[in-house]
Amino acid sequence: MLPKKRVLIVCTGNSARSQIAEGLLRHEAGDAFDVFSAGTAPGQLRPEAIAVMREFSVDISGQKAKPLDQFLGQPFDFVITVCDKAKEQCPSFPGEYVRLHWPFEDPAAADERSPEQRLQDFRNVRDKIHARIMFFLGEGSYYPAT
Repeated sequence: MLPKKRVLIVCTGNSARSQIAEGLLRHEAGDAFDVFSAGTAPGQLRPEAIAVMREFSVDISGQKAKPLDQFLGQPFDFVITVCDKAKEQCPSFPGEYVRLHWPFEDPAAADERSPEQRLQDFRNVRDKIHARIMFFLGEGSYYPAT
């Protein structure tokens, strides 16, 4: 049996995109990966992220926003940034790893929108993240779609 690949997904707030990606990758990959997420400036897990993941029968309500510093010095096979700001601020990690950048718009950025419009923004981002993860897993080589 091959050892699990370690994946760290990084965003700025670790409140939506990286949390969604963590939940989806864990759900879709089963035992193939140990999946973690972190933020360069972590906030709080967004209730909209929890709600749209429940629609996929994935419960991320127990996940917490974590600072990126918590993972410094740990080895990973993949470090995936899901926003441009995190890509700029993401440090190096020990050993050899593949660094991927999957930029997704921030569904939490439009707080002036109605709750239903905001929820739809979260659904759209969830669906884009899910498509990217399925491509990543389907490739077998685990390299990005660019």
